[in-house]
Amino acid sequence: MTSRLEAASSGSHWDTAAFKRRLRRRRSAEKRFKWYGIGAVLLGIFFVFMLFSSIAINGVGAFWQTQIQLDIYFDPAEISEANLYSANYGKLVKQAMYSQFPEVAKRKEKRQLSRMVSVGADVMLQDLVTSDPSIIGTTQSLWFPIDDSFDMLYKNDFGRDPDKGGAGLISKNQLGWFDTLVEKGKIESRFNKRYFTAGDSREPELAGLRGALMGSFFTILVTLAISFPVGVAAACYLEEFAPRNKFTDFIEININNLAAVPSVVFGILGLAVFINFFGLPRSVPLVGGLVLSLMTIPTIIIAGRAALRAVPPSIREGALALGASKTQAVIQEVVPLAMPGMLTGTIIGIAQALGETAPLLMIGMVAFIVDVPGGPLDPSTVLPVQIFLWADSPERAFLEKTSGAILILLAFLIAMNIVAVIMRRRFERRW
Repeated sequence: MTSRLEAASSGSHWDTAAFKRRLRRRRSAEKRFKWYGIGAVLLGIFFVFMLFSSIAINGVGAFWQTQIQLDIYFDPAEISEANLYSANYGKLVKQAMYSQFPEVAKRKEKRQLSRMVSVGADVMLQDLVTSDPSIIGTTQSLWFPIDDSFDMLYKNDFGRDPDKGGAGLISKNQLGWFDTLVEKGKIESRFNKRYFTAGDSREPELAGLRGALMGSFFTILVTLAISFPVGVAAACYLEEFAPRNKFTDFIEININNLAAVPSVVFGILGLAVFINFFGLPRSVPLVGGLVLSLMTIPTIIIAGRAALRAVPPSIREGALALGASKTQAVIQEVVPLAMPGMLTGTIIGIAQALGETAPLLMIGMVAFIVDVPGGPLDPSTVLPVQIFLWADSPERAFLEKTSGAILILLAFLIAMNIVAVIMRRRFERRW
């Protein structure tokens, strides 16, 4: 026994070759594990970068629109004060196009020439004349959206080479006319304001996000108005007032389970309860907000209870010692201190609801809605569903519209999560 202690104290055990080999293997294993972790993180960052890069490359074109300049003569023979809303504005656009190429005489060629301008040009002229009838009899140089096929041609030459796709969409005559207009400076790429000010359309060059953005706004407004007070009140009751028994344990288990239920289940529940039973209209933000509230409330309750537990018991005990009731202590002292954590959980829950699609598809918010909603009871769609609709469209120009909408949705989600992090770091107290 004495010899073993002396050997250990002399340090001969730590100098053996076997121990040094084991130490080297352990350190090598630790280094490998470290590099495995770094490699996994870098691989994840690489895939995320590739995903965002692909979306950005495809979506940046949605914020720019190819337009054509035409000299429109507002012929008094065609337009008068009596027929501002029924005049043939399409004829004015065609005449302006024909004037660019006077040599075009055949009916088929004229039809091909007029198709280069978006079908919405006549509506734009009507809006312009009805807002200012004094322009009747004058010639105005105006910019109009070009047809989506030529928009893709101007941006990435899609349709020029049959081997690269787009064969049959653009004729040789149209290619020649298009190149001539580009040389004359009649075609330019401009910021696409319609993308943010117009509603949905079957024509890609006329489609916009305003309807979906307003629908998302009203839907999230209803969701926040219902889920926040209900979630905070439920969290306060379960954490501060509810007795500890089997019933409350059953409620807590079900709340935790509801937070993990697939979102489509809430859509089926909303279809059965709010639409079929209560008879609420389909495809309105009110029903969408009610469905998303059911999905968001468990998240807010869980976050709220965690924030309440983080408040030290001394706060409650001090309030009670000064004569406050249990309700006064909770409402006036505990809840204000836990509010930053509750708001953080609420923002995260709302951000999750903003990106949901499946429950809203179940309640009919997948309909094609052109008009911009003016309230929670107007038919509308939301941004994720609009992305779903555009992604299913056959026109190639909708690809960049879809990617652009994804970029806007991701920007909203990232902004909301950043706000949640800032609020937690700024207002959360360290006890």
